[in-house]
Amino acid sequence: MKIIDRYIIKKYLGTFSFMLILLSIVVLVIDVQQKIPRIENAKALDPKLDLMYFLINFYPFWIINLIVTFLSILVFISVIYFTSRMANNTEIVAVISSGASFHRFAKPYLYTSLFIALISLLVNHMVLPWANIKKNELEAYTYNAANKEKILGTGPASAQLSKMEYIFVNSWNKRETRGSGFVYQKFDKTRKMTYELKSSEVYWDKAKKQFILTNYLEKTINKDNTEKLGNGVEIRKSYGHSPEELFPNELLGQNKTTPELIKFIEREKEKGNSNLNSYLNEFHQRTSMPVSIIILTFLALSLASQKKRGGLGVNLAIGISLAFVFVFSFEALKVVSENKSLSPAVAMWLPNMVFFPLTLYLYLKRANQ
Repeated sequence: MKIIDRYIIKKYLGTFSFMLILLSIVVLVIDVQQKIPRIENAKALDPKLDLMYFLINFYPFWIINLIVTFLSILVFISVIYFTSRMANNTEIVAVISSGASFHRFAKPYLYTSLFIALISLLVNHMVLPWANIKKNELEAYTYNAANKEKILGTGPASAQLSKMEYIFVNSWNKRETRGSGFVYQKFDKTRKMTYELKSSEVYWDKAKKQFILTNYLEKTINKDNTEKLGNGVEIRKSYGHSPEELFPNELLGQNKTTPELIKFIEREKEKGNSNLNSYLNEFHQRTSMPVSIIILTFLALSLASQKKRGGLGVNLAIGISLAFVFVFSFEALKVVSENKSLSPAVAMWLPNMVFFPLTLYLYLKRANQ
């Protein structure tokens, strides 16, 4: 590795680290200030949920999620910044004038972006889900009242165990994992009901991983249409999954490592569940975002490596504008995909598919100047 390679890698990682720390501190302070009233409301539900508890048990994991989400944008702006400074100081001209090609000059950018992308890939698939489990235990308490009710509140719930088995709960409290008006139904291949179990109350025994049904009534329908009835005070049932998986919320996919997420998606497909786009978005985004780090590195290099009138300010303005478009496109395409207007694979890879040819064109244009 030559001196110029070490110099550029040091500039790249140094600027990126500074931006990373700066963003984390600024966003953390702003977010805490905004959410203090909601944290105080959480304390009314549970005395231990004070600000210090959130700072220790929520925000470190929240920061990991934030960094992963905006990592490619941080890389993009960092490369724009230090490359523009090199161009303004005529350092790039000196390197090219010494006989090195632009492709040779770009090598340390490739090495560093690959290094960051590989770390990001590993974190996205294996480490981030662990952080999300910790984060999501408290995340709902930082939401507004309407969104908090969706995650922690009480409402109707249903689950499809297989193509022939269904569960319905008239009123299910997600925080307390208990409810009322429980119904389990099983059908045969002709869609005729063969078994039904009802109970007035249901709750989840976390220790034994079973549902406990109280004041239950069960009905078995025979082939000759005769019925066998039974009832009792309490019965225990295991339906193979926890309430979090039977009645999933929007955060469930974030909590699973990629192998776990694949198994979950396949299991839901076998059950006949077609509402899987939010989980498929999560699956594809874990790979597409690290790839975008390499693409955006070379886009930033192509834009900032030539001295311009207006200097650093113009390059940063262009960089921030493109970064906004990139982030907005990901979030907008998520919504489009969840509404089933676009497949998750296309939605999560489309920004890279658009930015890659643009980057390739600008890079080759700059290299041939």
